[in-house]
Amino acid sequence: MSTAHAKKNLKPRLVEWRFMLVAAVVVCVFVALVARAAYIQVIEPDSLIQKGDNRTKRTRYTQAHRGNIMDRNGEELAVSVPVRAIYADPKLVHDNGGFADERRWQALAEVLGQDLSDIRSKLRDPAKRFVYIQRQVSPAMADYVDQLDLPGIYLRNESRRYYPVGEVSAQLVGFTDVDDKGIEGIERLYNDWLTGTPGSRKIRRDAKGRQVEILDETQSEPGKDLQLTIDQRIQALTYKELKLAVGTYKAASGSAVVVDIHSGEILAMVNSPSFNPNNRSGVSAHRIRNRAITDTFEPGSTAKPLAVLAALEFGSASLTDTIDTSPGWMRLGGSLVQDARNYGEMDLTGIIRKSSNMGTSKLALSVPKEHFIELHYQMGLIGDTGTHLVGESGGIFHDRSRWSKHELAALSFGYNIAITSVQLARMYAIIGAGGMKRPLSIIKSNERMPAERVLTKQNADAMVHMLEAVVLDGGTATKARVPGYRVAGKTGTSRKAVAGGYGEEYVNNFAGIAPVSDPQLAVVVMINEPGGDLYHGGDTAAPTFARIMAGALQLLNVPPDDKTVNSLAAIGNGGKHDS
Repeated sequence: MSTAHAKKNLKPRLVEWRFMLVAAVVVCVFVALVARAAYIQVIEPDSLIQKGDNRTKRTRYTQAHRGNIMDRNGEELAVSVPVRAIYADPKLVHDNGGFADERRWQALAEVLGQDLSDIRSKLRDPAKRFVYIQRQVSPAMADYVDQLDLPGIYLRNESRRYYPVGEVSAQLVGFTDVDDKGIEGIERLYNDWLTGTPGSRKIRRDAKGRQVEILDETQSEPGKDLQLTIDQRIQALTYKELKLAVGTYKAASGSAVVVDIHSGEILAMVNSPSFNPNNRSGVSAHRIRNRAITDTFEPGSTAKPLAVLAALEFGSASLTDTIDTSPGWMRLGGSLVQDARNYGEMDLTGIIRKSSNMGTSKLALSVPKEHFIELHYQMGLIGDTGTHLVGESGGIFHDRSRWSKHELAALSFGYNIAITSVQLARMYAIIGAGGMKRPLSIIKSNERMPAERVLTKQNADAMVHMLEAVVLDGGTATKARVPGYRVAGKTGTSRKAVAGGYGEEYVNNFAGIAPVSDPQLAVVVMINEPGGDLYHGGDTAAPTFARIMAGALQLLNVPPDDKTVNSLAAIGNGGKHDS
C-alpha cells in the first residue's frame, strides 16, 4: 500500500498570528485617532478652543473715572476719588493652607472691622474663584492689607464718589451706589452722561502666568463733567437760613428755592432736614427726598395774585377799580367765605395788601371758570416746570367739568390745589419777568430757553407793585423787608388736609421778588408744620425769605434800589455826601 500522497497536519505558525494581531491593533488605533481628530476638528472644536483660551487668555480692565458735577462757577459738588477693593480667590486660599496662619487673618479682619468668622463664611466654597471682601477702602488700609501678604487675597483699583459740600446740596445732587451708579438726584438723572467707558486689554499668557501677547486693547474714556445752574454760595446761604428756621420754629421740615427771573435758572434748591451723602448709614428715607420738587402743599394766600390777574387779563376789572368786600363775609352754596374783619371798599392793591378772601373770591367769580383755571396752567402751577428732576411732582389738581362757586372762591385763595415750592417759584418768576414764561433749568447751558408771553406786561408790572404793598407798613409781611432793596411778595398760611377735612397743622410759605425796580430773583420759602407759637407765614417764612434774599442780592452784586433807606443813611451821616 502506497503512502506517498498522504497529507500532513500542519499547525499554524505563531509568527503569522502575532502579525495579524498587531496589524489589527494598529488599524484600530489609527481609526480611533482619525475619529478623534474628526470629532475635534469637525464636530466640536469650539469647546476645546474655549478651554484653551480660558487657561491662556485674560482681560484686564482700566477704570474710567466718573465725570464731576460742578456749580455755575466751577465749584465741585461731586468728584471721584481713587479707592481700592479687596477681593479673594477662595480656591487659591484653600490650596495654600486656608486659614492656617490665623494671626494674619485676624489682622485682616480687624483692619476691615469685620469678624473673622464672616470672612471664613465668604470663602468657604473652594469652587468659587472671586469673592469681594470689602469695597471702597482707603489707600492706606489697602497698603496694610497688601503687606499682610495673604495667599489668595488681592487688590483692585476703584473710585468712590465724594461730595465736598455735604448736606448743603445732598438731595439735589444725589449719590451713587457702591458700583458708582447714580441712584438719586442729578447723579441718577444724568448717570449715562457722567459714566465713563472702561478700557480693556486682552492678553495671552503662558503656563507661568507671564504675558506673552496683547490680543486687543481699548482705551478708557472718562465720564463727562456736568455743570449746574446752582450758585453754591447762594445754595449754602439758603441752606443755612432754612436749617436755622426749621430749628427755631420747631418745624417738621422746610424747603427753599431761588430762581433767576430772566433766565429761569435755579440758583439754589435746598431742603431741611438733610443728610451727609458721604456717610449714609442710618439715614431715613424722608431725609433723602428732594422736598422742593416732591412735596405738595396748598399754597394759601401766595396764590391770590392769580385771581386779580385773571380779572385784569379777562377785562372784568381794571387797575383803577374798587371791590366792595362788606360786610366781610358771604355764603356761597351754604359755605362761608370771610375775611379777618370787614375791610369795606378796597382797590386791587388793598385786596393783595390785606390778603382779602372776599376780594379775591369776587374777582375770581367775575371771570369764566375756564379762563381762571387755564391761568393756573399758564402760570406754571400745574404740570412740569422744565427741570425734569427725578421724582418731580406736577402738583395735585382735579380739573373737573363742574365747579361750585365756593370751590372757585376757595381756589382763589389757594385751596383745592396742591403745588410744590419750585412751581410757586416759577409763578413768581413769571410775574417778575413782566409776564414772560420760561421753563426752569438746573443744567447750565449757553442757549437761552425760549420765552412765552402769558400776561400783559402792564398787568404783570402792576402786580409786582401790588405785592410790594404787602411788605410795606400796613401789609401782612413787614418782616420780609430787605434793607436797601424794594421787595414784593406774599405770605401764605394754610391748614394741612387730613382725612375728612383739615387738621391742626399748618404750612407756612412766602414767595417774593426783588428788587422791585428791576426784578432779578424770585425766592420761595416753605416751612412745614411749625411747632411753636408762631404759625403764620409772615412770622416764620417771611423773615427767612428776607435773610435769603438779602444775602443772594449782595452775592450777585445787585445794586440797592430803596431810596428811602439810602435817604435815611444819608441823614444818619449828617446829610453829607461824598463828592
